[in-house]
Amino acid sequence: MHADHHLPAHPPALDPALRQVDAMLAEFATAFPDDTSSGGRYRPRRHAPHAPGANVGWTTGFWTGTLWLAWELSGQARHREAAVAQTRDFARRLSAGTDLEHHDLGFLYLLSNVAADRLLALPGARVTALAAARRLLHRFLPGAGVIQAWGAMDDPEQRGRVIVDCMMNLPLLHWATAVSGDPQYQQAARIHLQTTCRHLVRPDGSTCHTFYYDPDTGAPLREATHQGLSDSSCWSRGQAWAIYGLALNHRHAPDLGLLERAAHAADYFLAHLPPDGVALWDLGLAHDSGEPRDSSASAIASCGLLELAAQLPRGARRDAYQEAGRRLVESLFAECAVIDVPAGGLLRHGTYHRLAGLGVDECTLWGDYYYLEALARLQRGWSSYDRAPGFSHPARA
Repeated sequence: MHADHHLPAHPPALDPALRQVDAMLAEFATAFPDDTSSGGRYRPRRHAPHAPGANVGWTTGFWTGTLWLAWELSGQARHREAAVAQTRDFARRLSAGTDLEHHDLGFLYLLSNVAADRLLALPGARVTALAAARRLLHRFLPGAGVIQAWGAMDDPEQRGRVIVDCMMNLPLLHWATAVSGDPQYQQAARIHLQTTCRHLVRPDGSTCHTFYYDPDTGAPLREATHQGLSDSSCWSRGQAWAIYGLALNHRHAPDLGLLERAAHAADYFLAHLPPDGVALWDLGLAHDSGEPRDSSASAIASCGLLELAAQLPRGARRDAYQEAGRRLVESLFAECAVIDVPAGGLLRHGTYHRLAGLGVDECTLWGDYYYLEALARLQRGWSSYDRAPGFSHPARA
């Protein structure tokens, strides 16, 4: 099948995915689910001292983003109304400074306020997203040339630490420069990319999860992991973040050679998948090890492969990555899709943090989101909110 062909208008995967969104919406129209399901069902998130279901943590944007995607795919007012209500709560969260000492402002505000600005020109959404971008910019360490991942900027344990996930948050900075005209945002993103590509992406195309730099001089100190099997292994979700993050950033910084790095990372990921296409939680694990899968890694990677293909010239190479992305989505539907389980999420067999025993063999908010995004890309030619409006759906008119 050629790269420009889409799946049928109503494929088997899409309708059950939207039914699952509706099943969750009954409980989470205004409240936020936890990071992962528990026993196969989502519960309201609990982060003391906040009330159950509060907008706290790094993953709430994925549920709001799922609602925006559901509206684009369905045209149903219930999805739009819930997405709008939740998006407005992100303005409150930013004003209150609730749990924002990390780089995941991109995940939080791209999928809420940037989406709302693109799709509806929702009053206040652009101002809120720009304020979030300024907060992310404040995490940039000029001497080191990196955006610090976690913790207060004077935290001695976290100062100068980066993680591969940050590539996915940088489009918020590119977007901020595009809408404000202020080059500082994009300059910081470009420097971070140049610095971290030298040390987080290995010569064989694999990635390390986290890396430490001297915060004042930028001297590289050491690679490490937080959620992978070992410091020298390749954590599956981190590899997927790299594929997608490098491809997304290439659109904003085409002179940095990021697309070839994304392809190299994609080749490594695909070469280390088990036959059914659903990644184990670390790519260094034997396929017959009995270790848990991380379906969210394959979902993220599918979006990255489709984004990579979309930027390559027409030809065999583009077709190959497009088909690889499609095959991952087909595998996820066959092996992991949740069918008609109220509040059960969209995608089984995700793993949040295997070594800590968190969210093992459960649905994850990010896995659900990227699975639905991959379907939107295949069905409707969807493109990311930081660079173009979402696809047109006649039911929205």
